[in-house]
Amino acid sequence: MPDDDMPAEPAAKRGVKPSGKPTLKTIAELTGFAVTTVSRALNNAPELAQDTRDKVQRVAAEIGYLPDRAALRLKTGRTNVLSLVLEPDEQIYGFGTSIVSGLTEAMRNTPYHLVITPLFRNVSPMEPIRHIVRNRMADGVIFSKAEIYDERARFLLDNDFPFISHGRSRWPDAHPWVDFDNEAFAYGAVRRLVQKGCRLVSIVLPDSALTYTEHLKAGIARAAGEAGIAYEFAADINLGSATDAIRTHVAKRARRPDGGPDGYVCASEISALAVIGALNEAGKTVGQSTHVVTKQASPLFAQFQPGAETVFEDFTKAGHSLGTLLLRRIGGESAETLTALGVPRFDWD
Repeated sequence: MPDDDMPAEPAAKRGVKPSGKPTLKTIAELTGFAVTTVSRALNNAPELAQDTRDKVQRVAAEIGYLPDRAALRLKTGRTNVLSLVLEPDEQIYGFGTSIVSGLTEAMRNTPYHLVITPLFRNVSPMEPIRHIVRNRMADGVIFSKAEIYDERARFLLDNDFPFISHGRSRWPDAHPWVDFDNEAFAYGAVRRLVQKGCRLVSIVLPDSALTYTEHLKAGIARAAGEAGIAYEFAADINLGSATDAIRTHVAKRARRPDGGPDGYVCASEISALAVIGALNEAGKTVGQSTHVVTKQASPLFAQFQPGAETVFEDFTKAGHSLGTLLLRRIGGESAETLTALGVPRFDWD
């Protein structure tokens, strides 16, 4: 067939790549703004009017615009990705779900997306952190279970890589964090157990390397000292132990001649379930002969364990704070001001 008879190639849509994907130019044509303004609006540039940012972001969402991450990284050095390092157990027990819910809400109307990086059992917590930093897989990192002198925080500080931790470390260098006031929780929980007539209180603590372990211990010791009662920390087990191990330990302790503690502070719903099961097994009635005060992350626990008293820890709110503060850190704000401490509310007060 002569060239003159060949069918004409369809005209490419203006502002659309050959692949059919909308581009910055597409948004510019639909909104009437310059391409540079569109780019800045998608990056939530604070110098632009909110109406401009809202219009550009709304049109981008309507036409299904997605940034070319490879090109973005080459041009700006950024990925528009935040990485949440999460252990499988945290996801299973609901902590991860709530944190993700809050994080994604904080990232709404921003160009950022969330990627979950798993931390598998028997793998050093440093491994996913090093991978993210060395390969520039994200613009910022979120991790949990902060240790007193956390190696992850030290590495990220030394590499000037934006991050935020759920929990605090004690490095002299300031870093962004979000935490729950566990000392205040433990103090208030023991005071409630004293009101119930308890004379010996106990707790299954987190791993000794974690900063909030010290906070829990300090709160219990202070409240017990003020009330003149005894306290003990469960030995040979911690919150990371299998629930069967926690249950066995508490049941054995309850069967000893002294009858064991008559009050328990629980730092998680999972440990509370194990403790209550063990006490029932040992013939104790929670809410009568023995009392339990536990943290609660969802309303379901209290419905199934009415004998225990609960203190709500809002992980969804914590996730929102983690996302908001990390984005501000990426934007250049000083780490000293980027912290948030959740305060426990005691419904029996």
